[in-house]
Amino acid sequence: MNLIILTPQDCSQANIANLTGRRLQHVLEVHQAQVGQQLRVGMLNGLMGNAEVVHLDKQSLQLRFELDQAPPAKLPLTLLLALPRPKMLKRIFQTVATMGVERVVLMNSYRVEKSFWDSPFLQPDAIQEQLILGLEQGKDTVLPEIILEKRFKPFAEDRLSNLAGDSLKLVAHPMAQQSCPRDVQQAVTLAIGCEGGFIPYEVNLLAEHGFTPVGLGERILRVETAVTALIARLF
Repeated sequence: MNLIILTPQDCSQANIANLTGRRLQHVLEVHQAQVGQQLRVGMLNGLMGNAEVVHLDKQSLQLRFELDQAPPAKLPLTLLLALPRPKMLKRIFQTVATMGVERVVLMNSYRVEKSFWDSPFLQPDAIQEQLILGLEQGKDTVLPEIILEKRFKPFAEDRLSNLAGDSLKLVAHPMAQQSCPRDVQQAVTLAIGCEGGFIPYEVNLLAEHGFTPVGLGERILRVETAVTALIARLF
């Protein structure tokens, strides 16, 4: 935890936060903090700054904080991700939050198992829990926007063009002849399929809406690995 994320619910006064649970245990066991020590904190979806430990025991932690620094800028990236397996999704949520992705659209595709949409990991509280873990790692406070699209064709035909706008539109595809570009200096909309990738019909439909198939070479990567590799290569 490189940054302790605070929420308005933690604050009994304007600049006082009271923490218990996971954050308290981390301060006790990892930071091994003492009264008077300074810690890095940030308000969820707000500013960052420093906090002084004013009370600490095994039951509670009280911090006096001052927030005066803006969080890092988000990557100008909209990630279109065919819904992966639930356990993999947890790790991906953390990764995209750590790396500063601005928006994630979880969408259906032919190879997405229907049962994945019933996963408890897609509940708003569960999503936010994983995103906050990623923010703590990356020293950021702003949650990525998460959008769920359960029907591929209506989304691609009716809403995708407005969402992608004039960004660089790419679809990761193992059979693509063109390599993924590097160090892009513009907004990007990137589509990544689930295990096995998009089927040809889906790739063609995305291509009809301006998406260029790109690859990372001959090796086939797991979705979570491809997400990290593609973001790092693009930005």
